[in-house]
Parts: sequence; structure tokens; C-alpha cells
Amino acid sequence: MTAIVASSPTRNLPDPMLPRPFRVQRVRKETQDTFTLELEPATGEGDYPFAAGQFNMLYIYGVGEVPISISGDPTKPHRLVHTTRAVGVVTNAMRQLKRGDMLAVRGPFGNSWPVVEAQGKDVIIVAGGLGLAPVRPALYHVLAYREKYNNVVLLYGTRTPLDILYRREIEGWRSRFDVDVHVTVDRAMHPWRGNVGVVTRIIPKAPFDHLNAVAMICGPEVMIHFTVLELEKRGLAPGSIFISMERNMKCAIGFCGHCQWGPNFICKDGPIFSYEEIKPFFGRRGL
Repeated sequence: MTAIVASSPTRNLPDPMLPRPFRVQRVRKETQDTFTLELEPATGEGDYPFAAGQFNMLYIYGVGEVPISISGDPTKPHRLVHTTRAVGVVTNAMRQLKRGDMLAVRGPFGNSWPVVEAQGKDVIIVAGGLGLAPVRPALYHVLAYREKYNNVVLLYGTRTPLDILYRREIEGWRSRFDVDVHVTVDRAMHPWRGNVGVVTRIIPKAPFDHLNAVAMICGPEVMIHFTVLELEKRGLAPGSIFISMERNMKCAIGFCGHCQWGPNFICKDGPIFSYEEIKPFFGRRGL
């Protein structure tokens, strides 16, 4: 079987350290602590092309900068979308932004999900919690070119029904006849009538051919670990399993060293890796 590698889009940046001004079009609350920013170039530059899986550095003037995955549709490059959780000074400041406010963007950075290489195969997308945001562009791409793929499966798990991202969009995906969508929660509450339990429990029933499939996973590392185990039980090869390893990224170009992980810099060599590539040091502390 031919090995699949995460895509590495060609960058055409004038200066990766130079922030560009963007204007807030919309701030949308997703859950109690999660929100989505929709941005447009403040200088009228037009489209902002990016590949599914890449991330940007977002800068709030006078506050600071953070790396956040692009969670919008790569087939609609006129709109830049980021979904994140308010957990620190910068992201809490972002949650307070209003339409018309300004912030700065550097990017896009990183490689991408192997959506082109997965053509002609089954595609399994497994996401946990906020992990749906970084992998959503891959699903957008696959659905935009649906005729090029075989079975398409989305498995999504959250802590409670209140933590589900993109509720209306998920319902739209579920209404389609050409994609299998399964949502599960760790703890149910009324009036939830869907699956209850961790997302790995629904992998055994997912419709895919292990000899001709690609899996894309994003979520907490413990969830990724057990998801990989379940996919391997189904016969999926490590080289066909791809994960997003965003963590500790700070500068986006490998200068600061915060995201060094084993022999890799997540910001430069990732954030998307095949499990075959990182299996020797995945889950090991101190790397």
C-alpha cells in the first residue's frame, strides 16, 4: 500500500513575522466557554487562501498573541474563521471583541489534513470536544468534492450535550444521505436521546473498509490514544491514521522551542502527523 503523508501547502508569505490587520465581522458564542470569530482583511486584500488543518497566529493589540487553528471552509477563502476556548488573557480578550474591532493575523502556518491523498478512499473523522474545530475544514473539503470519496463518517464526542459545537451545522450534515454522522456525550441530560459514552465506543460500528480508508483525529491526547487503538483493532494501518498534535505552540516558526516534541517542532513539521510517523514517542511524557 502506498504511504500517505500529511500535505504541506506551499506558503507565499511576504514575512511570517509581519502581522496583517483584520476586522471582526462576527463573534458567535458556541458553548459556555467557546466562541467563534469571523474575520475579514481590513485592507481589502480579498481572499485569504488556506489548507484544511493549517493555523494562524492571532494578535490582540496590547494584550498578546496565540496560535489558533483555522476552522472555516477552505473552499470559501474570503472568510477567515477561528473557534477557540476562552482559557487565558488573550482568548478572554478575544471573546470581548465586537463587530468592527481590529486584530492582527500571521499565517497561515503548518501542513494540512491529507484530503487530496484520501480521494477514492473512505474517510473517517473522529473529534473530541473542541477538536471538531481544527478538523472541520477537512470535512468541508470532502463534502465540497463528495464525488471523489467513498464512505464519509464523522464521529464526534463531548462531555455533555451543552458542549456540542456547531449544533445547527451538525444537524445539516446528519440530514444528508451521503455522510454518516454520530454524536455521543459522556454524560447525558434531559432531553438528550442520542448516544451516551466515549466516542471510541461507536468506532466498531462505523462503516468503512480498513484496507481503503483514511482516519483524521483531533481531540485530547487521551482520546486520541484510545481512538487509535480502536481503529487499529478494526485493521486500519498506522500510516492511514492522522492526528493533529497542537500544543505549546507560540511563535509558529520554530524559534521559541515551546512546541518541540521528540525530533519535531509541531508548528513547523505539523500540526498534522501520521500515527506511523510519531508512534515511537506518542504519549510519552517529557517529549
